Amino acid sequence: MRIQLLRSFIALTLLFITSISTASSLESSTKTFVFSAIPDQDEANLQERFDKVARYLENQLGIKVRYIPVKSYAAAVTAFRNNQVQLAWFGGLSGVQARRLVPGSQAIAQGTEDPFFTSYIIAHSSSGLAPREDFPAAIAGKTFTFGSKGSTSGRLMPEYYIRENLGDTPDNLFSKVGYSGDHSRTIALVQSGAYQVGAVNYKVWDKQLAAGKIDRDKVKVIWRTPSYPDYQWTVRGDVNDSWGPDFQARLTQALLQMDDPDLLASFPRSGFIAADNQLYQPIVDTAITVGIIDADQ
Repeated sequence: MRIQLLRSFIALTLLFITSISTASSLESSTKTFVFSAIPDQDEANLQERFDKVARYLENQLGIKVRYIPVKSYAAAVTAFRNNQVQLAWFGGLSGVQARRLVPGSQAIAQGTEDPFFTSYIIAHSSSGLAPREDFPAAIAGKTFTFGSKGSTSGRLMPEYYIRENLGDTPDNLFSKVGYSGDHSRTIALVQSGAYQVGAVNYKVWDKQLAAGKIDRDKVKVIWRTPSYPDYQWTVRGDVNDSWGPDFQARLTQALLQMDDPDLLASFPRSGFIAADNQLYQPIVDTAITVGIIDADQ
């Protein structure tokens, strides 16, 4: 009798353990991995581009993956901080801001071109400004639009070079300062003459120029910044706790192996290479210099 009771107890214990393991496995398999991206172009463009990335990651990782759009650079950082997204395609500055808010988060991949990113200063024909090799000091006194306030290529680096070369803040140097929200809008605003001068991501400019969306009789590039590190994929440091001990490594590998020309063209990048947080120290230093982030954070 005792032996039968013992056997029954062991069987029930094993059943209980198996049920817990199965439930845990099911929970992991049904959980959705969510990512977002800074809204550096119009929303329809982003949705199409990152839905493709979601499908690619689903196939590579064997889990549910979803892209969610955000309305601003700050919203992308907030969603990452609050664990509403676990992965984000950030610019240099927004990535730095996000990682400083979420200890353990890591930059894991960047575009092949991203270590050598640049910004263009563009001008409307009515400004009288012409392309030149040295910084165009004659932009002082003009109306000027940046992109988003949190943009590396549309605000941080252009502002740094404006301050360095003209010795003052944009608010003091320009007759009017605006923030368009994204690079596409910056181009449109300068091309229309709503602003005389603006700062824009060189990739967006080159892509729109190739697509015939820019009228070079109305707007042109007048200066190009020195290069700096920019966009990157940043992941939260706790993803292995939710998706397994090797999840971050598998995710990194999936991003580095993304070679579909259609996927890459939507960024646009020629491929992805490994990244780490230390690569973005120049962005930290510049943001502290300009006063966008606090050195004591």
